[in-house]
Amino acid sequence: MLDLEVQPERSLGNEQWEFSLGMPFYQAVHILRKQDRIIKGVQVWYSDQNPLLTDLVINLSQDGVRLIFDSTSQHLKIIEVYNLAKVKLKYCGVHFNAAHIRPTIEQIDQSFGATHPGVYNSERQLFVLNFRGLSFEFHIESKFEPHYTHGLGSLQFNTGASPVVSRMYIYMGNSLEETRAPPMPLNCFHGNCYLDNLEAIREGNVTKALKFILVTEGIGPAKLSEMRKMTYERIVHFGDSCEDVVSSLGCPSKIFYKAEDKMKIHSPDAHRLVKSRCSDYFYNYITLGVDILFDARVHRVKKFILHTNFPGHYDFNMYYRCVFRIPIPVEKSHGTSHGMTKIDQSDQTIYIHFDSKWDLVQETLLSPDKKPVVLNRSSSTNTTNPFGSTFCYGAQDMIFEVSTFCYGAQDMIFEVSTFC
Repeated sequence: MLDLEVQPERSLGNEQWEFSLGMPFYQAVHILRKQDRIIKGVQVWYSDQNPLLTDLVINLSQDGVRLIFDSTSQHLKIIEVYNLAKVKLKYCGVHFNAAHIRPTIEQIDQSFGATHPGVYNSERQLFVLNFRGLSFEFHIESKFEPHYTHGLGSLQFNTGASPVVSRMYIYMGNSLEETRAPPMPLNCFHGNCYLDNLEAIREGNVTKALKFILVTEGIGPAKLSEMRKMTYERIVHFGDSCEDVVSSLGCPSKIFYKAEDKMKIHSPDAHRLVKSRCSDYFYNYITLGVDILFDARVHRVKKFILHTNFPGHYDFNMYYRCVFRIPIPVEKSHGTSHGMTKIDQSDQTIYIHFDSKWDLVQETLLSPDKKPVVLNRSSSTNTTNPFGSTFCYGAQDMIFEVSTFCYGAQDMIFEVSTFC
């Protein structure tokens, strides 16, 4: 049984690891992989109908804990303990829930101190105690239904009828209903550099470079830790050398050498291409959600890949989400009929974002008769792909990889953008 420390508005964990509010999904999964001997029964829940409208959830079924991540930022928003019988909990080093300690209203009051009067919902038969960044739900049986005193919403129960906590929530702020996922806390940086946002620099219909807004841990005294986040702007151009890229973005997480190019057959001169003795290679920047491809002969940038990290994609959780926007100039006659994420009326520019729906991108960039290339990934150890094929559409100097979570164009979600 897990023995965990509760820190309101911050985290749930122990001396070896903790789930912190604002933690990226990728890091939470990494913790679970390292703790696979003691944490079992891990489930990932997501909506294949509305992946941007429904939160992403990691359910620890054998430990009674759910980690709820914001669907857009993919940062931890709420920590829910829904079965207190499966976990030990303590606050400031003292247990308030264990085999010999029942988490009654009196026990919660003793452990956490005074708070505002609780709220009773007679329809759901729930009594809720709220602290800042922490809420406790108590299920009340009808025969033990309490009565109000002093007209303040405080409740009194008959002797021996005090209920125990049925659910506990850790979140940021004063209200569970209005809480939002906070930015990544400093204890999750681990010396790495992360992407705040990215924008393509384009001239007309041609992409020249990518502008990275990076966030990293600065240098300063430990007591000012929350002031140690630093922001940098870096630009990487097509044709930059390996040294230029490392100077701008730092060393990559991994380097991957291309063994083969399955898209080569779609080249106009495919029959003339012979297998090269050298291989193009990628710099994989996992925390930025970006891959950069270098030409094997001249060792200069020839392609960028931006990963939107949607659940249901073959590469899900291999990268952090890349929050990007791509400016697309449109003719004035297009007006504002497109439901894109943002439209700048001053220069008639539409911005494609990582969360833009594909049917709107297609309406702007492609002719109706444009046919996609079907891409079916599979691994060497498992020749089947449970997520199915994806479609690749070429437009201007970009390739858009699209997944269909359901059947029908309206349900196609923009997955990965590749500049080539």
